[in-house]
This record gives sequence, C-alpha cells and structure tokens, in this order.
Amino acid sequence: MKYWDPAIERIPPEELKDLQYKLLKTLVYRLYNFSPFYREKLKKAEVKPDDIQKLGDITKLPFTDKRDLRDNYPDKMFNVSQTSVVRYHISSGTSGKPIIVGYTDHDLDQWSEALARSLTACGLGRGDIIQVSYGYGLFTGGLGLHYGAERIGASVLPTSTGNTERQIELMRDMRVTAIACTPSYLLHISETAKKMGVSIKDDTCLKVGVLGAEPWSDKMRNKLEEGLGIKAYDIYGASELSGPLFTECQEQNGFHVWGDQMLLEIVDPETGETLENGEEGELAVTTLQKEALPLLRYRIGDITRIDHEVCSCGRTHPRISRIKGRTDDMLIVRGINVFPSQIEHVLMSVDGVGNHFQIVVDRKGALDRMLVMVEVGDKAFSDKIQDLISLKDEVGIKLHTVLNINVDVELVEPGTLPRFERKAKRVIDRREL
Repeated sequence: MKYWDPAIERIPPEELKDLQYKLLKTLVYRLYNFSPFYREKLKKAEVKPDDIQKLGDITKLPFTDKRDLRDNYPDKMFNVSQTSVVRYHISSGTSGKPIIVGYTDHDLDQWSEALARSLTACGLGRGDIIQVSYGYGLFTGGLGLHYGAERIGASVLPTSTGNTERQIELMRDMRVTAIACTPSYLLHISETAKKMGVSIKDDTCLKVGVLGAEPWSDKMRNKLEEGLGIKAYDIYGASELSGPLFTECQEQNGFHVWGDQMLLEIVDPETGETLENGEEGELAVTTLQKEALPLLRYRIGDITRIDHEVCSCGRTHPRISRIKGRTDDMLIVRGINVFPSQIEHVLMSVDGVGNHFQIVVDRKGALDRMLVMVEVGDKAFSDKIQDLISLKDEVGIKLHTVLNINVDVELVEPGTLPRFERKAKRVIDRREL
C-alpha cells in the first residue's frame, strides 16, 4: 500500500480531532478579526472565538452557502488582499453571476498536496504518465490535476478536452498509464478508438482512470473497467473548495477527505440539524486552512454520508460515500454546473422569447447533449423565417457565453410547453448513468 504522507494519512483519529480543533479555533479567530463578512455573520449569531472550546462547538457557528458567494460577488468574501491572490478560477453561478475563487500560494500548495495524497491512494506515482483531459483555464479540473500529478513526480500530458483522435494517438504513442477526465469523455474516447481500429485495453498502457466532474454510476464504472481493462476511481471536489480534491483509494469504498484541510458535517437539509455518523444528509464543509476564500460550515448541496471508521487501506481520515443527489436543481453537463435559473436569466434578457421553457438533457453516444426548448412571443412567431433563425442563434450564443457549453436551442409555438399548477418541471434528464 502506497502513501504520499503516511504520518498524516495514518494519524490516530484522536490526534486528528485535536488537530482539527486547533485549526478550527484559529480559523474562527482569523475570520472574526479580519473578515468584515464573517465578523458580521458571527456577531449576528452571537458567537465569539472564545466560545469555541471543543470540536463539537462548530454547531454554534452559522452556515454559509452559494447565496453568500453570489451576494458578495466578486470578492467580498475574500479574507486576503488582492496582492496575496496569485490565481483565480471562475465557475458558474445560479443567476448569471459566476463564483469567483481566489488562491494564495498556500492555497495552491494545499490543493496540490490534497491531490498528491489522493492520486497516490489510486496507486499512481513517479513513473506514471498521466493524461489530463479535463478543461484547462477558468475551470478548476485541468490545472488542479496537473499540479497534483506533478507533485507526485508523475509525467503530465496536458491534452485538455477535444481533438479526441489526437488524444488517442498520444495515449498510445506516449504510453500513458492514467487519464483524468469525465467518465462520459472516457467512454467517448473508447468509442472513437474502436472506430480508429485501436483497442484501449490491448494497444495502450492505460491502467487507471481518475474520473469525475459529473455524476456516474457503478454500472458505468463496471463498463469502463471491463471494457478498457482499467481501474476507474471517482474524484470529488467543487470550485468553492478549491477544485477536484479527494478520490477513492484502491479499495473503492468512498472518498478519503483529508481532515487536516476540511472539517465535515452531515446536516438535515430542511432543519440544518447535525446528523449522526452514518446518517444520510447534506454535506457541510469547513475549510480549515484556506486563506483567500475560507468557508465556514458551507452547505454544498450534495447528499451523502460520512464514515469515520478506519479504512482497510490504513488511512484514518473520514470518507464520504458517492454523492446520492442534490438539494437543489443543479445539473452537471459535460463537467459544467448548470442551473435552470441561469438559463431562465438568459432567456428573459432576449427580446422575442416567451416566459416558458424546458431543458432536456440526453446522451448522444457517450457525450451529454442539452436542448433548451423555449416558446417565442406571439409577435416573434409571426415574423419571417430568417428572423426566427436569427433569434435562435442569439439565444444559443448567449447561453454558451453564460454556461460555457454548447446548447441546442429549439423555438416552439406559444402555448406548446406544459404548464404546472405547482413547481414547474423545467428539466427532463434522460441520461442513463
């Protein structure tokens, strides 16, 4: 069994709790004294740093959520000056405003350290060649895995996304041993390889897939492992937390979450009450060491459970089970978070479209496809065909600008889409995971 840092990865559970308490105490002190946003929030909750006398006192602290990030756009929740921020990543927001994530040197170091431990837990290390086929740029996936792979001494092939045939050639020619990408993209790579007359199992050295950024099932895992001859590991993270952070180990029995970086709780989605170990609920995360964008009891919206038992791999940090669902209506399409409210925000800004729309998500081959059907206004529908084509193109361009993915648009007659007496069913997800 390989470890990146055995002293911390196998730390006795009681010592880990003591360390978490010290880090939490320091975090609350820092936020109370140096963050206008958190000082106001803590004062409203009538909590002072001295009130945190044990780890369980975290329940005295207020929650944060995506609304706080949205309302304090772009950087009012940052706890360092702009001169200390060395990188920004930007993810989608719920209402047209993205989430801005800043990083100090320390934050980037901690991110790479988390991924170094995680990639080592997947059996990777020096001598491996890791093809990073997540998107680079504003998206956190590509650069996150890139620096984590370099930290463990692996060779990195930064292919990013697209140009699939070229990716397959490089995978074969460069003797790639691991790939980091979305599971649907790896399935697409497999299908494209077959058309090229290439067998991933027989003609390449691929042995590991580090797959995430979208939900996928054990059924897809089995299909990938059996079809490609690899071990497929799930990876978990979120832009607000840094990006991709935590993977399964070789036991494939939950994500190892590094407790010296993140303090986890499972809370009741309705009441916010902390649930017992093993109960299923909403994940709340406190970032114990982040400097630029620290998060206190951040309700991330994912439904899971925590297992505090020592893993059979020997690692003592808590594990969370694979994500069972969401507390909100967020979709993940080709690794990108998409909220129906974002789409509504765009549509309502376009003259000529009506108030009713529907989103259909499906798979074309191995890749996700999203169709937005929107009713046009009475006047627009009576216009010339060329005007309707122009309107459709305008909607498509604006959606791509906000969502950062290509969207198919279909204009339909007024009154065509269903009406609902209660909550509108905006999304039809036909994907088979």
